Amino acid sequence: MKLYLASPLGFSEAGRHFYNEVLLPRLAALGCEVLDPWTLTDGDRIAAVAGLPYGAEKREAWRELSMEIGRANVVAIEQCDALLAVLDGAEIDSGTAAEIGYACALGKKIVGYRGDFRLAADNEGTIVNLQVEYFIRQSGGEIVTELASIPGALRAIGL
Repeated sequence: MKLYLASPLGFSEAGRHFYNEVLLPRLAALGCEVLDPWTLTDGDRIAAVAGLPYGAEKREAWRELSMEIGRANVVAIEQCDALLAVLDGAEIDSGTAAEIGYACALGKKIVGYRGDFRLAADNEGTIVNLQVEYFIRQSGGEIVTELASIPGALRAIGL
């Protein structure tokens, strides 16, 4: 099964370590074909744009590359069977939230993983932002709070 992995973990060194050394291997061991948005765009292209001197040329290069990255992510979400979303942080990453909403609109199954113990809900009845939680639950998925619970949650949605 194709699983799109939505997360902000690629933005930080610690996040990349967890993502690449813990999360991706566990998903591969489950037999998932992970559609990894962090590898859909050539890292050398990103580094080249990031290395441009500050100014109009850099802003325009980022605009163009950002549209390409966004489109690649859209295509991968359209091709996936389900989406796993990392929901850690004081607030859910806005890109991850957008990917969840898009996947729900396409009728994809979604599982959320929140290993972060901080409170991030809109009220006592939710775990995270109520709209994000609604999309996850409406898709037939659930939010789990431990890595060990991810396999069962994915099996529950048919993976």
